[in-house]
Amino acid sequence: MAVSIGRCLAVDACLLILTLTCHHSNADNIVAGASTEEAPHRRFEYKYSFKGPHLSQTDGIIPFWVHSGNAIPSADQVRITPSLRSQKGSVWTKNTVNFDHWEVKVTFRVSGRGRMGADGLAIWFTTAQGLDGPVYGAADNWNGIGIFFDSFDNDGKKNNPAVLVVGNNGKLVYDHPNDGTTQALGTCLRDFRNKPYPVRAKITYYKKTLTVLINNGFTPDKDDYEFCTKVDNMIIPQEGYFGISAATGGLADDHDVLSFLTFRLTEPGQDLPAPEAEMPKEEQDKYQEEFENFQQELDKKKDDYQKEHPEVQREPKEMYESVNDREIRQVFEGQNQIHQEIKQLHRQLAMILDEQSRYVSVVTDEISKRHGELVGQVGSLSVHVHSCVQQIPDIVFFLRNSFHESLKQIDATQHQANPVSMGTYETVQHFNEIQEHLHVVKRNIEHLITRNGSPSENQGEKCPDPPKLPSCLGTIHFLVFVVIQSGLFLSYIMYKSQQEAAAKKFF
Repeated sequence: MAVSIGRCLAVDACLLILTLTCHHSNADNIVAGASTEEAPHRRFEYKYSFKGPHLSQTDGIIPFWVHSGNAIPSADQVRITPSLRSQKGSVWTKNTVNFDHWEVKVTFRVSGRGRMGADGLAIWFTTAQGLDGPVYGAADNWNGIGIFFDSFDNDGKKNNPAVLVVGNNGKLVYDHPNDGTTQALGTCLRDFRNKPYPVRAKITYYKKTLTVLINNGFTPDKDDYEFCTKVDNMIIPQEGYFGISAATGGLADDHDVLSFLTFRLTEPGQDLPAPEAEMPKEEQDKYQEEFENFQQELDKKKDDYQKEHPEVQREPKEMYESVNDREIRQVFEGQNQIHQEIKQLHRQLAMILDEQSRYVSVVTDEISKRHGELVGQVGSLSVHVHSCVQQIPDIVFFLRNSFHESLKQIDATQHQANPVSMGTYETVQHFNEIQEHLHVVKRNIEHLITRNGSPSENQGEKCPDPPKLPSCLGTIHFLVFVVIQSGLFLSYIMYKSQQEAAAKKFF
């Protein structure tokens, strides 16, 4: 039984390794294919875009766009719907889009007081402008594509907020009760309500593939996109209108669009048409006439203002700085930068001086500590030597007296003994050797006594000088240290003088 279980585990491990290897190879192939494919060329299309800070004109019109319903354009954003119940609004491009591949970047906010909101926001590309309708404020039965940001859970499956991609050929009716899930070509769950930063959506249609990327609004990074969904082999109308709409129901949110940027995509190697070729001759003449009329009105208003305010000089103010002003500004900026560099050098020099003083204090403490230890050792050694010197004379006198007494006893013994009857030749020879040795010892002791002197003289002698302390700092090192200190001091003096001169001159 144990053997069969072990075999099964081994087989499972082999299958897992093979599966991971296959997946890894497939991922490598996908990445290699993506890296070899050249990215398309992008060109910004201003007629199909809007952004702040001058989003709308003074009369509330967005250039090249139309708005309807409850949409409220302002200088920095378009409020598609306010946070009121049963509101609808939308904005659409005036001109049709006639390029095959495109990319749009939409920046928006959806904010409300409650935990739940309604109904949502939609981004459109359709053959007709759906200015009003039941599908997030736009018309139903559209012909094109819609990307829906649905914030209300109509079917009760707790799968909202969500992002859906729904296509229509003009014959389908949007499935509101099921939140369009039965008609969705792609979907992902993303919470886009009440985020600290604006939510961003990047929608790309290139080579019959629609890709949706979402920035959830948690960071200020504009390029922090996450993959949402992708629809392959998708065919949409070649010409259409871009639009964005929103709607509220029983619950209400503010749906604000900060920017809508459109880019034309072209395959590498394909030439882009000239901007003049895309506009008809009649439209060019129309815009040129409008520009000339506007210029005449502006000149007339300037003349009227000059007549009403003759005290105002007619010479216009220079919008750009002159050459002299630019040179002076550059000189001041350079001097300011030099001043900042000098301040930085001053701070670094102060840090070096503090560090040097700290090192000097540490070295001084260490030298004083070692000097104290050596002085203590030398003092104890000198006391011990002094005591020994004081004891040497006493020991010498004691030994001298002892040897004199021994010599006297030996002489007395020699005179009392009878050499014929009591001693032999060996005994006499032995005593002679002892006498010679004693005389040698006596001479040595007397020599020591004469060299050391009497005890009274020894007490008056000075103790030997203590050994010299080891030198921690050589002569060369000391000279180098003095030169460095002098250089630093002179540099500091020069720096202070330059700083005071610069302060007097420019500040």
